[in-house]
Amino acid sequence: MDPIKLQAAIDLANAGWQAGETTVSRLSPEEQRLLCGYIPGPGEPSLEEQERMASSKYATFQATAAASSFGYPAAYDLRTGGFVTNVKDQGGCGSCVAFGTIATIEATFRRQRNNPNLDINLSEAHLYYCYAKSQRRTCANGWWPDKAMECAKQGIVDDACFPYTAGDQNCALCSDWQNRLVKITNFKKLNDIAAMKDWISTRGALSACYTVYEDFFSYRSGVYRHVTGRVVGGHCVSIVGYDDNAGCWICKNSWGTGFGEQGYFKIAYGQCGIEASIYAVEGILETGWLSNVKVQGLWANNADLNAFVYLSNGIGWRRLCTANVNAHIDMLTQLAASKAQDRIVSVYQDNGIITQIYAC
Repeated sequence: MDPIKLQAAIDLANAGWQAGETTVSRLSPEEQRLLCGYIPGPGEPSLEEQERMASSKYATFQATAAASSFGYPAAYDLRTGGFVTNVKDQGGCGSCVAFGTIATIEATFRRQRNNPNLDINLSEAHLYYCYAKSQRRTCANGWWPDKAMECAKQGIVDDACFPYTAGDQNCALCSDWQNRLVKITNFKKLNDIAAMKDWISTRGALSACYTVYEDFFSYRSGVYRHVTGRVVGGHCVSIVGYDDNAGCWICKNSWGTGFGEQGYFKIAYGQCGIEASIYAVEGILETGWLSNVKVQGLWANNADLNAFVYLSNGIGWRRLCTANVNAHIDMLTQLAASKAQDRIVSVYQDNGIITQIYAC
């Protein structure tokens, strides 16, 4: 699509965004189509129907916004707090569902820990070339976000265990992959725009899918609104913020930093079905060592083997293992001593439950 003619059409429509050459606008139509790996699943509304649903949903929100009981701020951007991980590039494969899901999990994990420096880089390859492949999904036919979220409950390894390269391939996890899983506790679909904003400002990012038109590949900056061009397909990303003054969602894409605003884009509320298929990660079930933390609180009651520890660095409350009475009491004693002496500890958690303690 000629960027000069496109910009003229944008200006004529008073759409308010800037077009230009990007790393994806230079691709062939077939290569662009491969970037769009979301097709509504069996029984789901079509992309066209989802656009109508989103437009109607936004109109309803506008009509009732004043009466909303939500206390979310007028604008919020998870990037400001450092909760969003680096922009990645899915390459020539329709694996956008995996990238949007992973980006959402990573941002939610950092937000859950309240730690922008949390080293989290999960494997899109595991999610797509292992889980999606087992469901007969390929680079050519894409996937669905609810299926990806369901698989994430089983666990996803770190990127170093199975690095991503674009192109159909066999599942090739590292030898100790079972000890490197990050699992989500659950996920939910959000249908209310006010609830979406509230979730972003308090809990983390959201997975979202929408219709891609030809003009979108030339997006450089501003708030995108569809102006011209045919439908290319469906695409999934992660919503990491919103801005009511600009009337838009802020999204992290998976087309590299040569697209849009260094890999991000803004899209107007109600556009292209963006609010029709929204999924939230309810929490992260953690496994692995938590090193160099302090014990800031302990809690127990009269019930057998029912004790919790509150750890620093945004980790919060964790339950002590209940498999063995002596081990449970020994850990509780060590943690109490470490708290009293203000000592650093390292703990190992298995699915969010503390099973080992090393007191420095």
